[in-house]
Amino acid sequence: MIQNQTQSTSASKKISTYLTIIVLIVMALAVVALIISVETYIVGDQLAAAVLAGIGVLALAMSLGLLFQSKRQSAEVKIEVPKVMTTIGCTIKDCNTKTSREFQRGDYVYKELDTPCTKCGGRQMITAIYKEVKEKEKTFNV
Repeated sequence: MIQNQTQSTSASKKISTYLTIIVLIVMALAVVALIISVETYIVGDQLAAAVLAGIGVLALAMSLGLLFQSKRQSAEVKIEVPKVMTTIGCTIKDCNTKTSREFQRGDYVYKELDTPCTKCGGRQMITAIYKEVKEKEKTFNV
């Protein structure tokens, strides 16, 4: 489970890194367009200079907006790891004692445990492994 979380986190970091690189390249191209627009204006072609300046400013604004938005969204992402529980029951038919505890590495269903039952002293066995599901808060639209 922890390995899956690590893989998903590293995949999102890779995407974030690639996105940042692309945004920085677009920003560099926008700055180049602005520099060329200044040179074109000095030469005397005002229409071409205005078009290049517009492209440069637009690309710069869009790339800065995307950069800040992606950083904000990556800060807001939370990964909740569900709690995995193990149910332990007594193997003696008349006892019916059941307890729950957090999952431990090596647990599997029908595994007989060395600890005796607290009620009758019989053997205990893992009867179920499940994850706890939290109910989302209910909101009512008025």
